[in-house]
Amino acid sequence: MSEVIQDTAVLDKLCPMHLLLSATGVIGHAGPTIQKLRPQSPLVGQRFFDTMAVKRPRGIHGMEGLRRATGVKLHLALRDAPRTELKGLLVPLGDGRTIVNLSFGISIFDGVQDYALTNADFAATDMAIEMLYLMEAKSAAMEASRRLNLRLQEARIAAEEQAFTDILTGLKNRRALNAVLERLITAGESFAVMHIDLDYFKAVNDSLGHAAGDHVLQTVARIMVQETRSSDMVVRLGGDEFTVVLPDVRNESMLKRIGQRIIDQLEEPIQFKGEACKVSASIGTVWIQRGDRQSREVVLANADAALYASKHAGRARHTFYSPALRRPANFDPPASGEQDACGS
Repeated sequence: MSEVIQDTAVLDKLCPMHLLLSATGVIGHAGPTIQKLRPQSPLVGQRFFDTMAVKRPRGIHGMEGLRRATGVKLHLALRDAPRTELKGLLVPLGDGRTIVNLSFGISIFDGVQDYALTNADFAATDMAIEMLYLMEAKSAAMEASRRLNLRLQEARIAAEEQAFTDILTGLKNRRALNAVLERLITAGESFAVMHIDLDYFKAVNDSLGHAAGDHVLQTVARIMVQETRSSDMVVRLGGDEFTVVLPDVRNESMLKRIGQRIIDQLEEPIQFKGEACKVSASIGTVWIQRGDRQSREVVLANADAALYASKHAGRARHTFYSPALRRPANFDPPASGEQDACGS
């Protein structure tokens, strides 16, 4: 009896995932680690084939067939959930008993996670420990790489966003405008371009300084975003020039409504440190019909022509482009010398 206990103690130390089977296939002893896989169901006293399914070699359903697989790598799986798959090697003893030594194989990492195993649950010479350390190191390296890639991607997105953004107003800039126009023109979609220039803005800068001018530009930007659709793109070209790109335009009345809202809102004085800064907006719009493949340069030039027509008509106007506006007499730049429009 003491010899049996000594044998199992040695086995527990050298092969903590072993099963000691009787000649009839009853589990007489289970290593401490294999027992951890079923802590609520003692393995000792159960029949081996009630606990384990032999997946390969195929056709093994009893002890006679199992003993014939001596020296062959067994592919096993626990019958009840979770159906952990294991590798096994069978060694017969002279007294009719059989030792089945088990391991997780390449599934060691999953086994350790599923059953909260530690290095103390494996033999000191078991290569599973080294394999586990390598897998943990690989996992840590992959996580570090993933985080680095995520940071690089975020930095790239931020840089791209900054390259297409006007710093003062937060609107899109000319570079973004060119990219969107090229995409819309290539797609042959219907869209409109509103070119907007502030009237009397120079007077704000001259009388109250650039801080007031910046405040006005930021307020104007906010108003334009509020008065356009979420699908529209508002652009600051520079200075007091703005452009709105409106995709999916189906009728002129919609463009008239949006333009009039912008004009009405910008005619309201903008307060800055107790001073009322008065500006207005002149708008020129070109509506590109579906399939009209005009170049980006022509589209913007036509919007400019319509804008200049609004300026010549007395400002705070909205003009739609027509070919007649491109005649030399109608395409002169607006007169300079705007009056001061910033007062208390």
